[in-house]
Amino acid sequence: MRLLLLPLSLALSGQALAEACTVHSRAERVEVRVCQENRSIPAKLFREGFCQPQLAGQTIEVSFAEHCPQGSFGICREARVEGTAYHQDIHYYGLASDARYLKPSCESRSGGQWIAP
Repeated sequence: MRLLLLPLSLALSGQALAEACTVHSRAERVEVRVCQENRSIPAKLFREGFCQPQLAGQTIEVSFAEHCPQGSFGICREARVEGTAYHQDIHYYGLASDARYLKPSCESRSGGQWIAP
């Protein structure tokens, strides 16, 4: 499952302003909550693409905020969006034991830096 979060608005200079979206997905036995904080994704693409995952068989709730909420067990900082030059910070909530899978993916696949708050 691949979820991406990025900022919504762009400054006049073309730099993204602080924006994040929290994606909460639920299926029969699975519940996942991540927050994506935009670093360089164009606002419209972030809001209408990255923050609107299509996950078959799952109920999805998306909310927007200026920054991701506190309480994550790990953050993939400066994660590169595959096939693009875009970056985001991905905050993970839920089972801290999932870090054993998420940290290696963050560092090798996304070229990010894993932070345990």
